[in-house]
Amino acid sequence: MRAEERYEISMLKREKMNLLKLIDKKNKEKISLQSEVSKLRKNLAEEYLRYLSERDARKILIADLNELRYQREDRSLAQSPGIWGEDPVKLTLALKMARQDLTRTQMELNTMKANFGDVVPRRDFEMQEKTNKELQEQLDSLRGDYEEVCKEHEILLQLHMTTLKERDQFHSELQEIQRTSTPRPDWSKCEDVVAGGPDRWQMLAEGKNSDQLVDVLLEEIGEGLLREKDFFPGLGYGEAIPPFLRFDGLVENKKPTKKDVINLLKDAWKQRLVEEQKEKFPDFFFSFLEHRFGPGEAMAWAYTIFENIKLFRSNEVMSQFYAVLMGKRSESVYIKQKETVAQLLKEMTNADSQNEGLITMENLSTVLKSTFPFKKEEKILELMEAGGWHPNSSNADLINYRLLFIEDEEGQSMPFVQKLWEQYVDEKDEYLQELKQELGLELHDEVTLPKVREALMNIDPSLDKQTLNGYLSGAFQVPRTEVPEKGEEKEDGIVVQVKIALERLQMTDIRRMGSREQEPAS
Repeated sequence: MRAEERYEISMLKREKMNLLKLIDKKNKEKISLQSEVSKLRKNLAEEYLRYLSERDARKILIADLNELRYQREDRSLAQSPGIWGEDPVKLTLALKMARQDLTRTQMELNTMKANFGDVVPRRDFEMQEKTNKELQEQLDSLRGDYEEVCKEHEILLQLHMTTLKERDQFHSELQEIQRTSTPRPDWSKCEDVVAGGPDRWQMLAEGKNSDQLVDVLLEEIGEGLLREKDFFPGLGYGEAIPPFLRFDGLVENKKPTKKDVINLLKDAWKQRLVEEQKEKFPDFFFSFLEHRFGPGEAMAWAYTIFENIKLFRSNEVMSQFYAVLMGKRSESVYIKQKETVAQLLKEMTNADSQNEGLITMENLSTVLKSTFPFKKEEKILELMEAGGWHPNSSNADLINYRLLFIEDEEGQSMPFVQKLWEQYVDEKDEYLQELKQELGLELHDEVTLPKVREALMNIDPSLDKQTLNGYLSGAFQVPRTEVPEKGEEKEDGIVVQVKIALERLQMTDIRRMGSREQEPAS
């Protein structure tokens, strides 16, 4: 046993002995006090009996004195009747009646004293009653506060125990991680490997986490390997192969620069936006290449562009084009994003009355709130921070709003536009999660079109018919013109798995059209 434990045990024994002595002392004092109380009670009883005896003797004595006085007065009246000028018999009778009245009055007075001797005045009673009521209310309030504090104390104890368990669990996990995990990579070693040296690596690695740095490093390695290839093997004519890649044999690698690929994709988007979008996007893409490079070179450029956009996932232009081309995202998402950015630029230009490219922070906030009326305040602040606002800024500070919308040579947007896209993705995820909760079904369950229609209207009552039909068309893969009206018999026969419906909606441009109505309080 350690010295500290022995010392604690000895202290506990000493405290126990002191407590026992103190208890004996208190017991003796209690016995002494009880004997004194018994003695005082006995003395009090004797005094009370003596008091009763004296009171009775006093009453008898007073009655005798009164009787003697009455007799003397009677004799005096009988001896001198002329003094009063009245009949002595009459006076005697009046005196007797007066004595009876006095006796009766005395008895009533004694009764009143006995009945109401301890009664307080009504005014004092009402004041005391009011004070008592106030004290009772305070007591009830304090009792409620006390019960609430007790509940909170119990909750805190439970939280404390939970926190202790989590701490122990985290400690165990930390020890396990320290035992099994590998050290963080030293990314500075990549400076001498990446083309462009330390300066280019610093530019590529700025603001990225380890997972993103791995993607960057893979892109750099893949870019080198891609340039070493002179030909790509054709993927054949299988149904799983995209139409623009169906070819047998070797296809030439055109080896364009990254900037050339980005400019080519931008030109494709410009032409796509000008056209009426009658054909599917993959078919349009191949037609664009045929028109740009000729039918003989279109396949080579299709393979070259495809391999580049598949590799450079961290590039905004390439990743978006790849997602639309492979059917992982609807092109309406890209188009709507570009329209939103253009609308923002237009609103800021209108707020720039001097046409100097400058607006105040207050103007920026006003434009954002009017363009995005359903965004929360913290989301607006995030966009303003991405645009250059900080807590020390004033409403009168100026900002060059045109710089928020420029792109670098690789097509990457500025932080403001990137934050706008990130918020759109997050808000879409929240919207779909809210839809899933409203449906109340598991992902593997099947859901009907009326059920989805009702859930969408519940979470977003401001949806117009055209937009609602567009969402239903995307979720159930039904042409928008063939979406059945509410109440039609055939709408119950349109069924899809919840997981598939949500994945399809994730690919489309879906967003909240109005605030959700607050449910009435029950």
